[in-house]
Amino acid sequence: MGTIAITGAGSGIGAATVARLRADGHTVIGVDLRGADIEADLGTPEGRDAAIAAIGERSGGVLHGFVPCAGISGLPGRPGSLLVSVNYFGTVRLLSALRPLLVAGAPSAAVAISSNSTTCQPGYSMELVEACLADDEDAARAIADQAESVLAYPATKLAVARWVRTNAISPDWAGAGVTLNAIAPGMIMTPMVQEGYDDPVIREGMEAFAASIPLGHAGRPEDIAGLLAFLLGPDARFFCGSVVFCDGGTEATYRPFDWPARWELPGA
Repeated sequence: MGTIAITGAGSGIGAATVARLRADGHTVIGVDLRGADIEADLGTPEGRDAAIAAIGERSGGVLHGFVPCAGISGLPGRPGSLLVSVNYFGTVRLLSALRPLLVAGAPSAAVAISSNSTTCQPGYSMELVEACLADDEDAARAIADQAESVLAYPATKLAVARWVRTNAISPDWAGAGVTLNAIAPGMIMTPMVQEGYDDPVIREGMEAFAASIPLGHAGRPEDIAGLLAFLLGPDARFFCGSVVFCDGGTEATYRPFDWPARWELPGA
């Protein structure tokens, strides 16, 4: 059994994962805006710093797992810059800062949260993705506010996935005994998804997306918690830099032949 930190622990996938891991016998340190072991706003640098310091203190400097689960959806009237700061920088800043604690607990694992919107939602800005990956929060926030935040959501989640894949294989992560992966959930019935259903502007799109799920229903937070528990555990130690889709078949429906894609050698 180990010590695992989880952000977004107060509701949805985060809360379900806390419950699952505690039932499995792990010590879990939960982080959220309110109602968690550590209360912090990961949308601000000060909140991130406070969360990092508190996790270090509560863990004694050793983590065996970390899941940056905190995230918010795009909604009409909600600034895209908020999604940039919470979904992307609230994830990667903590992953980077807590990596030494994970190294101290190695073999250990971190699992970030991407989304199947990265491949199933068209029209979002690759300029925003690139600004996130360039570690320029101010520029990314400015770009995100130029369009509806509904389009900022998949951009932030693609940036998370690409950050994971490029860092996971490095000496700092794989070479230090820490596996780093991401999951890409589809529609999971959480308070975040309910926000979309409650919004009259995007409700119709939410309903259409739900109707496209081959299994015939949205997922439960517990479905994702089970996947996270596996990826954090000893049976998943050969996963490295993977992005695992868990979406009831939506991604396979929209893009059946786009992945796996053959590797083309330059000039071949």
